Amino acid sequence: MTPENRALAAFHGLALGDALGMPTQSLSREQVQQRFGAITALEAAGPDQPIAPNMPAGSITDDTEQAILVGQLLVEGRGNIEPTVLAQRLIEWEAAMRAKGSQDLLGPSTKRAIDMILAGHTPEESGRYGTTNGAAMRITPVGIAADIKDPARFIQAVIQACQVTHNTTLGISSAAAVAAVVSAGINGADLGEALNIGVQVAQKAESHGHWIAGGRISTRISWARTLSVGSGDKALFADLLYELIGTSVASQESVVVSFALAQQVAVGAMNAFEAVCLAASLGGDTDTIAAMLGAMLGACLGMQCWPQAVIEQVTRVNGLDLQPLVQGLLALR
Repeated sequence: MTPENRALAAFHGLALGDALGMPTQSLSREQVQQRFGAITALEAAGPDQPIAPNMPAGSITDDTEQAILVGQLLVEGRGNIEPTVLAQRLIEWEAAMRAKGSQDLLGPSTKRAIDMILAGHTPEESGRYGTTNGAAMRITPVGIAADIKDPARFIQAVIQACQVTHNTTLGISSAAAVAAVVSAGINGADLGEALNIGVQVAQKAESHGHWIAGGRISTRISWARTLSVGSGDKALFADLLYELIGTSVASQESVVVSFALAQQVAVGAMNAFEAVCLAASLGGDTDTIAAMLGAMLGACLGMQCWPQAVIEQVTRVNGLDLQPLVQGLLALR
């Protein structure tokens, strides 16, 4: 498997997870069960979907769109992201979304940070309250462009992509964890090894950014990877994640849940597609959990882990052409 195959599988996995979670995002687990039973394929959003009403099956959301935006900035900046340029692009992106009538707008941390930038604060100050998963959801291109073999430099690349919106211990360490798994996967690490590297890098990254009181990302990921249910019952495992860790936009919940599901794939309890479908069925911030999970699994397992027909559907519905972007990101590596 080539690095390009793995990098493409990471970006396509992100888009696939995002599209699977699109119709269930912001719904409770009970609402998901009433409307869909469990997600096993791409579904359209109903008229009462709170964020993406009436979106066709296979549609991506802000997770993939903002990851593409970060990827384009990395390529344009030859590996550097200027924080004020990222802020400006995010403002323009939200304006375009509003014009389309979409409710899929900037998340709470990103919105607050951009309001601070517009009010004249520096990028160092603007991200000091960002604890949610917005940085982790769009960090995959950094994992493709930066090599984890140089951890200090790698963490700096993550900080650069996080700083303007999520300049906190929680925001940076959670994004670093996801990016590290992607980067390790592209280097050829198997899934279990890559998840270990993700924990180690999250631990190193925790010393950066403004300190925020909250469960440590690396510790919570390590604990979540030990969770399992005796019978191998997927629905029971999903209940455990939903009730014990939680599926909100908080990094300590959504990012940690994505690692718990990745661990289930690593131990052979389910395959990659089953795992992203389970993520999309959880309730809560399903599109982001499934997107982060899809990126990590794709990087470690390659394009063959995704059913070709669903990848083609997501590509077609959204007019995606990820190969040139992925090649540009790999060239930076």
